[in-house]
Amino acid sequence: MRVVIAEDSTLLREGLTRLLAEAGFDVVAAVEDAPALLASVDEHRPDVAVVDIRMPPTHTDEGLRAAVALRRQYPETGVLVLSQYVRVSYAAELLDEGVDGVGYLLKDRVSDLAEFAAAIRRVGAGGSAFDPEVVSRLLGRRRDDSDSRLTERERAVLALMAEGRTNQAIAQRLFIAERTVEKHCTSIFTKLDLSASPHDHRRVLAVLRYLNA
Repeated sequence: MRVVIAEDSTLLREGLTRLLAEAGFDVVAAVEDAPALLASVDEHRPDVAVVDIRMPPTHTDEGLRAAVALRRQYPETGVLVLSQYVRVSYAAELLDEGVDGVGYLLKDRVSDLAEFAAAIRRVGAGGSAFDPEVVSRLLGRRRDDSDSRLTERERAVLALMAEGRTNQAIAQRLFIAERTVEKHCTSIFTKLDLSASPHDHRRVLAVLRYLNA
């Protein structure tokens, strides 16, 4: 899987490059700012762009802006943003383009190479990978809505869906049977008015419907 890294910290950029190479990824470019990121993606058309939210010149949201631009201009490239903190508005902007091939992780998660590599692979394969804390904040905001129809358990299942987990993984995480997860998924689809269709991916639509601002 081919990866472009955008991180202004030289130490972290080189560290990510080395770690991902050791994990079997082909890091085709490692750059320090948004313009270089956009140029690198245009040149290499990687499977995934790993993007720091804060980059030069203002170190505010240049990385996020570049990530949103990539989502629109290069939909075939997955985008995984890294941040030191959770900001719900950032996650919502990423979700405006759908939940396919997108992720938002806290930088603390990078220390777990296996988990980080798995997230990159999910995003590169068209799935999603949202940090549990990000999902918790998004769902927490939705819990305040009086129209919320999902139970606490269904929210937990949906949160793990948003992280990109399979039914089997969700069952293991929640210590319930996989058949029970399937029943919760069916209930979620029903409550969110997502009928079965050969043209739609209800799992993706459920996450998008419930998490998108």
